[in-house]
Amino acid sequence: MHELIRDIALCTAAAWLLGLAAQIARQPIILAYLAAGFILGPSTLSWVTNQESIATISELGLIFLLFMIGLEIDLKKIISAGKSITVTALVQIFGGFALGTAVFRMLGFKLGAGSWDALYLGAAAAMSSTVIIVKVLYEKRELDTLPGRVTLGVLVLQDLFAILFLAVQPNLNQLAFSVLLMSLLRVGILVGTALLVSKYILPPLFLKVARLPELVLVGAIGWCFLVGEFAERLHLSREMGALVAGVALSTFPYALDVTAKVTSLRDFFVTLFFVGLGMKIQMPGLIVVGWALALGAFTVVSRVVTTFTPLYRLRQGLRASLLPAINLAQVSEFSLVLLELGASDKFQHVGPLAKDMTSLAFVMLATVSSFGMVRSDGLIRWLIPRLKRVGLRDLDDSHPAHAADAAGQGHGARILFLGFFQTASSLLAEIERNAPHLLKDIAVVDFNPVVHAELKSRGIPVIYGDISQRDTLLHVGIAHAEVLICTVPNSLLKGITNEKLVRSLREVNPKARIIAPAEVLGEAPLLIKAGASYVCMGRLLEGRDLLEALRAAEKGFIEEKRSQLIESLAQRHEVLP
Repeated sequence: MHELIRDIALCTAAAWLLGLAAQIARQPIILAYLAAGFILGPSTLSWVTNQESIATISELGLIFLLFMIGLEIDLKKIISAGKSITVTALVQIFGGFALGTAVFRMLGFKLGAGSWDALYLGAAAAMSSTVIIVKVLYEKRELDTLPGRVTLGVLVLQDLFAILFLAVQPNLNQLAFSVLLMSLLRVGILVGTALLVSKYILPPLFLKVARLPELVLVGAIGWCFLVGEFAERLHLSREMGALVAGVALSTFPYALDVTAKVTSLRDFFVTLFFVGLGMKIQMPGLIVVGWALALGAFTVVSRVVTTFTPLYRLRQGLRASLLPAINLAQVSEFSLVLLELGASDKFQHVGPLAKDMTSLAFVMLATVSSFGMVRSDGLIRWLIPRLKRVGLRDLDDSHPAHAADAAGQGHGARILFLGFFQTASSLLAEIERNAPHLLKDIAVVDFNPVVHAELKSRGIPVIYGDISQRDTLLHVGIAHAEVLICTVPNSLLKGITNEKLVRSLREVNPKARIIAPAEVLGEAPLLIKAGASYVCMGRLLEGRDLLEALRAAEKGFIEEKRSQLIESLAQRHEVLP
């Protein structure tokens, strides 16, 4: 027992120190945890060698990791996923899984007779890292863009695939139809029971202890282990039980409160899991490195094949089809979980080579893909012209006659929207309600296929193009427009700033009235100096609205103001709701 406590202390200290280094180097913190375990473990310093300690640390961390993944799975998002997201996710997950299994089977990995290395490698290569993707997209402010929503939608459905894999996992050695049916029946019993309890029994219990944070925490942990043990009795696994426990809790009214209470404890045990996983990684030889490179290369290529292809076929355009493929090009931390379970004494489905190469591929791709995601816009601009040269068509040239017609409409527009995001959507809604006579004079330049489809359905000319490119601006006719409206803030622009954009517009059209946005006060004088006729600052308008709400709250008629807001929202039909 004392040795276990010492080992946990060493793991925590090493993870903290290397975590600091990872933050400074702007690398995923999971890499730091894996490196900490590798350094402490038997392969290097051998400060932690007790296999029982390593197994205990890993299992505890794994249970909490899956519990928290379950808490973060949004069933409503899965149910409400749009056609493009659903189709892309199904092709990416099952196509990548089948393709990976077939490729690694042909490369000599076993498939059947108790050894399932190829199957596990196919599953590992089919899933992407939620932790890395969400972190990078959040920092780039791209979570709410079309490629960001597609990426997140695929990640959510990958979690569902992981649940299905965990359900079948205990019976891989008996793949008879009746056995699989019984396995799915057990999963149904587990999920159904957990959902019923979380809907009818847990809410009143948590309501009574809502003001006692320690009891909320103890209750959540107790629920996690209770469902885990129930799953074990159903001949599934504690790990799957923890995942289902989290999913069940995510549906009931106190999910956010429970998540907030459990997060700190989750972070501690997740740290232990990845450190424990790192301790099991052997010093990679040339063979492991070679296979890890092969798995990494296959993962990147398969993402292009299974993600770009369906999006492109659904007419999402080259940019919106390429970005999710780049975003998803990693091996998931969940892949490490599956390989860890598959290599455990309980299953013994995979050998050490498959496990070690997956861990190393995770590290390699986490580093490379993080860099690729940060530089994705430049990479896209480099790729698109080359893809066009080999015959792939974008939304601006898929129908040359239509493209020429759209460009012609742009040349005739008095008012040009350069970029179309949420502010432009709200402005267009105001024009439709209060100044509809202006609609005939408006054209829009943007590369979002959703915006294109909706604007065309409303009869508003829209030209596919990137406003950061001077050639695009000349092509759409900014030299002839009277009013040029830029509404996309600097934080969302790619490859240009509003100051540079305004200066370029002013050079081409000295007489136009140019309206541009500013996020901070210091940007306004710079935009005016660059040639902006007016600078719009959303924060000032929000401040006035909040002051009105504050006055309404003080005078006791906030409910009336809320009713007015609800009525106003019900009457709006924006392009980007």
